[in-house]
Amino acid sequence: MTNTLRKIIVLTDGYTDSHTAKTARCVIRYRPQEVVALLDKPAAGKTCQEVVGTGGAIPVVAALADAPQADTLLIGIAPAGGKIPKVWRPIVLEAIARGMNIVSGLHDLLKDDAEFVAAAAKRGVQLVDVRDNNERDVANRVGIREECLRLHTIANDCSCGKMVTAVEVVEGLKRRGRDAKFVATGQTGIMVEGDGIAVDRVISDFVNGAAEKLVLTNQHHEVIVIEGQGSLFHPRYSCVTLGLLHGAMPDGLIACYEMGRTKVQGMQVGLPSLERVIEVYEMTAGIMHPCRVIGVAVNGRAFNDEQVAAECEDVTRRTGLPACDVYRHGPDKLVEAVLAMKK
Repeated sequence: MTNTLRKIIVLTDGYTDSHTAKTARCVIRYRPQEVVALLDKPAAGKTCQEVVGTGGAIPVVAALADAPQADTLLIGIAPAGGKIPKVWRPIVLEAIARGMNIVSGLHDLLKDDAEFVAAAAKRGVQLVDVRDNNERDVANRVGIREECLRLHTIANDCSCGKMVTAVEVVEGLKRRGRDAKFVATGQTGIMVEGDGIAVDRVISDFVNGAAEKLVLTNQHHEVIVIEGQGSLFHPRYSCVTLGLLHGAMPDGLIACYEMGRTKVQGMQVGLPSLERVIEVYEMTAGIMHPCRVIGVAVNGRAFNDEQVAAECEDVTRRTGLPACDVYRHGPDKLVEAVLAMKK
């Protein structure tokens, strides 16, 4: 991935809910200058703002032929298991035939698909698998620069806003004149930032090492905010969360959660209280490095402004920590908490 401006069509075709289409939503939100259209036949004729809540007047089209000229088709979904829908294959092949590069963050790698590879070779286009990596380094706990403040977003579940919170805090710090860097650890974050490592694709023995590598690569900045993955409380993905937490050795944590969610997404498994989340993460992070939660990011997408404001006030009352919804309120309360650590 690079930061060179592209002309992107984002593909969601029928998958525009807030969880499955989180990749599309974040790319459109943070790279709007590159996105020329959203390809989603059921919503064709609308705008991105109407369909995914961001992107303003960027059009939604039914087919590639209906879209403005583009050089990249980006797979805009992140479903459980990371597989490309079979009905999308003709769309991908048409995009290749039109001379478009294909960018995917799915676990099903484009480079492992013989038909896609042959078509891309014939047309001379690139197949970009954002999740693909060959990380083989273990963590060594050597060379960590203490002067670089390391922050990390954590949560009680997946898809709670860890990436968005990290990006928003970094942008808030930059507005304050601070040298801050968003460190991407997942496919969507990499698509937004242009660099990083998708740690959920790394062999277990090397997850800590990959996280440490990201710290070593970026610690010339004053502050780095490392994107969280999964949750220590998730029956499926806790191993990735723990390896990232221990490899990055953060100084501070920002806890994220979605209002109203009582069970693990897609499972009949109950979620712990926010207080329990804070307790467990501080204890677990502290095994490797002194660490504490410094603020809470409340995801209130299903509630109105008054309800979210009341929730944030309640969180502060219960935990003594600053709380805000970074979409509604901006990240200033969390930025202030970060700056307080620098004093």
